[in-house]
Amino acid sequence: MVTIDVAVILAVIAILLLRRPVQPRKRGDTALVMVILLVLGVLIAPTALGQAITDMMGQLANALTSLGK
Repeated sequence: MVTIDVAVILAVIAILLLRRPVQPRKRGDTALVMVILLVLGVLIAPTALGQAITDMMGQLANALTSLGK
């Protein structure tokens, strides 16, 4: 699938951008990272991996909610 290849490339770019030394960042840099992560999420969501992540996060949220009661 083409979306997996693009998703992998975007994931690598996001990791490289987020691993930069901690310095005050410009708004443009922060916006670029947010856009890349949003597109990465959209590309991963319809895949089997994305569905598995969604199910896992749903189970975690349900477990945390039941602990609070």
